[in-house]
Amino acid sequence: MINSIQNVDDVTAFSKLLFAEGCNFHPDDDFHNYINSETKEPSYTFQDAELRNNLMAQCFEVCERSGTDIYDLTMEVYLKETGLSEFIPLPSQNLE
Repeated sequence: MINSIQNVDDVTAFSKLLFAEGCNFHPDDDFHNYINSETKEPSYTFQDAELRNNLMAQCFEVCERSGTDIYDLTMEVYLKETGLSEFIPLPSQNLE
């Protein structure tokens, strides 16, 4: 698990890690609220959710400092990780 977010590459790595965990996350959502659809149990322990919430807060800070849109960045990671980028244009392709 990543321990801190220092730059935009870390934000991307954290996003990839969350998707690899099977978490279809949104940057605004509290990790305490994620529920396993099969077991109906929380996806994360209290400590694991706290860690991820803290890391996401760092992601917001890093993205704000760098002028990076966190929503575009995480959507782009999602589209690439799921293969949907073959069908849906990436947010970075809309930049001119």
